[in-house]
Amino acid sequence: MGTIHVMPVEIGFKHCDPAGIVFYPRYVEILNDTVEHWLRHGLGTGFAALHGERHIAIPIVNLQVDFLAPSRLGEDIASALRIDGVGRTSLKISIELSRAGDGQPVRLRAALVLVFIDMHTMRPIEVPEDVRRAIEAGGYWQA
Repeated sequence: MGTIHVMPVEIGFKHCDPAGIVFYPRYVEILNDTVEHWLRHGLGTGFAALHGERHIAIPIVNLQVDFLAPSRLGEDIASALRIDGVGRTSLKISIELSRAGDGQPVRLRAALVLVFIDMHTMRPIEVPEDVRRAIEAGGYWQA
């Protein structure tokens, strides 16, 4: 297993429904925030550089989520990202959300496939070499 990137999440009012638990679509936002945080802080790039300067997007093309336990307003959660595979044009990523500190209980497990695309043609492109090198250098994945 490679390096795991962890992003802290404080469950706020914006995440919750009237029952005081995270409304499930908000988890998808947290997943995307985790990917963006990893790109910026784990790899040293980010959506601003990829989208704005390089015209490269990384949409999620497949998402599988298991909701295992609720998260409540005010809780501190750890969102842990792991790379499960690097393909020619894609990344396979797993993200697990759990209570910060002890990791229990696991709230959510997600499997994502992201594909690098040229924003002008909207067609897949190869994982940029600098991104691939940063993934390997960070210990997230070894080819």
